[in-house]
Amino acid sequence: MSTILEINSVRKTYYSAKKELTVLDEIHFTVAPGETCAIIGPSGSGKTTLLGLCAGLDTPTAGTVTLDGFPLHQLDEDGRAKVRNEHIGFVFQNFQLLPNLTALENVMIPAELLGRTDAENDARLWLERVGLGERLGHYPVQLSGGEQQRVAMARAFINKPKILFADEPTGNLDLETSLKIEDLMFELNRASGTALVIVTHNLELASLTQHRVYLRGGKIVKEERNAA
Repeated sequence: MSTILEINSVRKTYYSAKKELTVLDEIHFTVAPGETCAIIGPSGSGKTTLLGLCAGLDTPTAGTVTLDGFPLHQLDEDGRAKVRNEHIGFVFQNFQLLPNLTALENVMIPAELLGRTDAENDARLWLERVGLGERLGHYPVQLSGGEQQRVAMARAFINKPKILFADEPTGNLDLETSLKIEDLMFELNRASGTALVIVTHNLELASLTQHRVYLRGGKIVKEERNAA
């Protein structure tokens, strides 16, 4: 099976003057192109740290992280940033929209960073696709939580990423809104052929994915894949 993401023998240790803290130890797993995967575990299990390593936001103390053939563990910050912008999309629990930019301007950012001349037109199309075609000029403060997450998803998909990382994407939303956002995220994922890695403690959301990695105490305690 080909892979879009390969995590091999990853360890992450933080050092201080008096002690060291290992938050991840001997992590191994792979994600196939187009596959949906959930990283599941309680608070403090290392989920968000692992997501950061997978996406090249941080580097492991030991082990390797390879994304779409790029050895993220060997790249400097500029190299990892280039891979992130060209190959990765992000959706965060707290949306991470820039408050002084409109919905349209927020979605345009990743495309503009690549120097795309069609950034505005494509951002308009993506906002229409997530149901916000009438909200282009609204600022984040003028949008509900669900609408802000829709803007964040349009922004995440605008550069046609090979893989999307979602960190507790419905954590700040009510149940009804969460279900709508989940449906939209998986719909966009299927239509785009993007691999999807979700960090969550929500077992119902995790059950919608094809591949589940369970963390506890910084170690993988169980891994499941649906039968083909």
